[in-house]
Amino acid sequence: MTSHRDLPRSDDVRHPARWLLYGGAWFGRFVVRRYYDVHVHHPERFPSSGPVVVAGNHVGFADGPFMAFLLPRPVHAWTKLEMYKGPLAWFLDRVGQIRLDRFHTDPLAIRTALRVLRDGHCVGVFPEGTRGSGELDTFHRGAAYLGMVTGAPVLPVTFLGTRLPGERSGSIPPRRARIDIVIGNPLPLQTVEWPRGKQHVTAASLRLHDQMRAGLAAALAETGRTLPGPLPAGDIEPDPADDVMKERGA
Repeated sequence: MTSHRDLPRSDDVRHPARWLLYGGAWFGRFVVRRYYDVHVHHPERFPSSGPVVVAGNHVGFADGPFMAFLLPRPVHAWTKLEMYKGPLAWFLDRVGQIRLDRFHTDPLAIRTALRVLRDGHCVGVFPEGTRGSGELDTFHRGAAYLGMVTGAPVLPVTFLGTRLPGERSGSIPPRRARIDIVIGNPLPLQTVEWPRGKQHVTAASLRLHDQMRAGLAAALAETGRTLPGPLPAGDIEPDPADDVMKERGA
């Protein structure tokens, strides 16, 4: 694992709040499991210690809190800046999520995520960049970049049931809905020292995309579930432009 003084440095940024995320994770799990029929598949695949980059597909609003609280270890997830409004902003800060400006280079969000990983904890990323069908048709470089910088394994996670077909991106599943969270196999990425070229990050991102697509197919086959399909017309979220799938002509 790299140190805080390696580039980009992370010794001069604060670790996100953790007392409520770590100490309150049990309560979050209790509340969610009282409301939903939650099934976490293959928890043994989640490394029991050390840094982990959790990379999930993204179909609905509930994916973020479920990633933070329902996995075997608490997760500090990159959370889009647009979420930080009113009381929700206060809550997200208190549970240690990391503000991210998706449309501009955000050095503070990057270095804060590196701080978490170099301290031996978990960071969550949704590589699709926005909520959608969850089919990984768009894919961004952040998760692979964090793995390459720190040497942390990237762990694919598939969320199923967090949005019903035809529902809007901000909807949540009805009470007692079944939620399947399928943990995939970790992808080790070789640490690349500074300076790291875009071609290195792109190659690693394409490897991760392949692994996540394979994990998604396996999760659908194992659970018998289907994805909810596209968002309703008029509910399409803007997507950051730097989509690695353009390297494949997709």
